[in-house]
Amino acid sequence: MLQEYLQTKISTSLDLLKTEEAIFFIKDTFGKRLSRTLNLVNVSAPIAVLDGTGINDDLNGVEKPISFSIKGIKDQNAVIVQSLAKWKRVRLKEFNFEAGRGLLTDMRAVRPDEVLSPIHSIYVDQWDWEKHILPGQRNLKFLKRTVESIYEELKATERDLFEKYPEFPPVLPEKIYFIHAEELLKEFPAFTPKQREAEIARIFGAVFIIGIGANLSNGEPHDGRAPDYDDWSTINEDGYIGLNGDIILWNPVIERGFELSSMGIRVNEESMLRQLKIRGCSDRKKLLFHRMLLNNELPLSIGGGIGQSRVCMFLLKKSHIGEVQSSIWPESTRGQSENGLNLL
Repeated sequence: MLQEYLQTKISTSLDLLKTEEAIFFIKDTFGKRLSRTLNLVNVSAPIAVLDGTGINDDLNGVEKPISFSIKGIKDQNAVIVQSLAKWKRVRLKEFNFEAGRGLLTDMRAVRPDEVLSPIHSIYVDQWDWEKHILPGQRNLKFLKRTVESIYEELKATERDLFEKYPEFPPVLPEKIYFIHAEELLKEFPAFTPKQREAEIARIFGAVFIIGIGANLSNGEPHDGRAPDYDDWSTINEDGYIGLNGDIILWNPVIERGFELSSMGIRVNEESMLRQLKIRGCSDRKKLLFHRMLLNNELPLSIGGGIGQSRVCMFLLKKSHIGEVQSSIWPESTRGQSENGLNLL
């Protein structure tokens, strides 16, 4: 089916209103499927958290969150969330989720330092999920099984969309392929990380790249990861480093690798201390979140974020993320309507 699509290059003809209806259908369908397959409960999420707690995420460490003061709260600012990875783990504790259950929330974030592109916006919308796990599930086998469950629901959503909108034929391959970032480097040593992602995604259609954050044999990480949520430093059963990764699809519309999700088994006390030391930020141990983890107050967990607009862009065969979300774009982008770009 993927090859047929690549050959025919089917164009879509949904107007803006029908596009909005299809977006809602995808978000509603996949959200419900994700909840069922991972045993998650929908909860509300904040748009901002207090600064200085360690709960907001630093992502790659260079993005600066939007900060503002609150009338009535002195001497402490709030910051717009960049992701909810650590907040979700605190909520697992507060809701007293037993092992095997977790939470799902609609995350909305603003990342003003994002470089705008057809797949990047300052506005971020994700299905953010977190699940309480047992110590014996902190392994590669459990991670892969979870990835496969998510991928199966993505394929099912693609089939559901096709039944409702026949102009969007399924293109996802039957299985998702697993490869470690170190294996990928050895396979394509002359490529940049993004080029490696694109090539492996082009070959297999859907891949999960394991071990993102730690330095590879060339002395560089495949991509950056914060040191205090994903475990990217533990040696796994395959002899490589890392219990996290990214879901990458081959996008036949824009002909490139397309990151859909970042996820992983979260740090325990040992791996967080190790990763804080590696990144030279052991002083974070004093922050609220880190103290809670080091005091064994937080449950072990697995979690991640799945881009809502990314999923919609892929399934609706759009060439620009602005066609599936309302955001802010420069005039040079907004002026491309004559080229078939219909921004929401």
